[in-house]
Amino acid sequence: GSAEVLRIAFPLILSTSAHTIQMFTDRMFLYWYSSDQMSAAMPAGITCFTFISFFMGTVTYVNAFVAQYLGAGRPRRIGPAVWQGIYFSIFAGLLLFLLIPTAQRLFDAFGHDPAVRQHEVTYFRILCLGGIPVLLSSTVSCFYSGRGKTWPVFYVNVLGTAINIVLDYAMIFGKLGFPEWGIAGAAWATNIAGISTALLYLGLFLRKGNRREYQTLGGAKTDWDLFKRLMRFGLPTGVQFTLDVLAFTLFIALVGRLDTLSLTASTMTFQINMLSFMPMIGFGIAVETLVGQSLGRNDAALACRYTWSAFYMTFSYMILIALGYWLIPDLFLYPFKIKSNPAEFAAAHPIAVKLLCFVAFYCLFDTGNIIFAATLKGAGDTRFVMMVPVVLSWTVLVIPVYLAVRYGWGLYVAWSFATAYVCLLSVAFFVRFLKGKWKSMRVIEAAPPPLPQVPEVPTVEVEI
Repeated sequence: GSAEVLRIAFPLILSTSAHTIQMFTDRMFLYWYSSDQMSAAMPAGITCFTFISFFMGTVTYVNAFVAQYLGAGRPRRIGPAVWQGIYFSIFAGLLLFLLIPTAQRLFDAFGHDPAVRQHEVTYFRILCLGGIPVLLSSTVSCFYSGRGKTWPVFYVNVLGTAINIVLDYAMIFGKLGFPEWGIAGAAWATNIAGISTALLYLGLFLRKGNRREYQTLGGAKTDWDLFKRLMRFGLPTGVQFTLDVLAFTLFIALVGRLDTLSLTASTMTFQINMLSFMPMIGFGIAVETLVGQSLGRNDAALACRYTWSAFYMTFSYMILIALGYWLIPDLFLYPFKIKSNPAEFAAAHPIAVKLLCFVAFYCLFDTGNIIFAATLKGAGDTRFVMMVPVVLSWTVLVIPVYLAVRYGWGLYVAWSFATAYVCLLSVAFFVRFLKGKWKSMRVIEAAPPPLPQVPEVPTVEVEI
């Protein structure tokens, strides 16, 4: 089980690592340029992603359909499944344009420092323009990840990361012939890289061999039955993803009300946390794929073996990361120190070091959030995966953090609630996995029964 999980997960780990490096570099360049702009990028970026995450969580559930159709030996249903996600992506991306006029009122409600607030509005508005390519890339990448062909995902994402980093440097600082745009340049660099990635994915998807074997062009028509099943299983995943992101969006917004220093330290800490968390998303996608393929073949025992293999590898990695956060926090904070304002970094440094201790503890539980939730989603148990954040995000995270900010309990109490939220999520998914209801679930329709064999009619030779 471990070898197969690693074969699929390794390119995805590299791919999500590249995406993490892209975001980390973006924030680092902005911190070098202006700490206010870096502080604005985190709440504005995560707010935009909160809106996109609902649609992204829905369309990336195409991965489970592709995996189960492949496992069931029905490859010509894969292209039509991807196309239903493409249509939803275009519609959803257009809806994001409606958020642009609301940006000023939205960030006024956050109550952050006016110098930070205007940068938040600028960054948010530009990112909303790039929703369609982001969602298209997420959808079409499932054509490869759902079949366990993950190296193309890596190559495409690395190219997108390279484009983003180069344009970040050029557009933020005014290099390579570009004007000096600061945080607006960072947002446009992200959008241009997203368009490049989407076009490349679509070109690969429509290659001749894929058109012939998987109906990637012939299956472009609307299949309402398939679309409704994608919505039935995908929408709960989108809600779950949104609630998870929204909870931390509100957390960042509330922490920003304490003071700008708390917001800066929290932003730095979350960006460092991304370096450990995002690569493990690759394991989650691999587990969802392998569980889907196994259940498509009606082999639940193999699905369990893949899950435990991924859990052991992921947990081992998280232990090493946690030790690094506890023992050598300055190594992770060093990139922010380079070219930063020494006084500003000196003020944020001791706070960030303490916050990394919280991250070191809850990242061990994040293993369960990644692996066991992926198993449940790969089977189709998406309603449970949705309901857990519905309950916990408000009762354990958002409301307690609001009270901590309102009554002056302090930054570390707020982070304690965030830690409790991550840990309880993990426990809930683990218990659901052990109960085993997911083993009997499927997202694809039953295969049509084979045509009955027509008995051969005996023939008699007649001599004339």
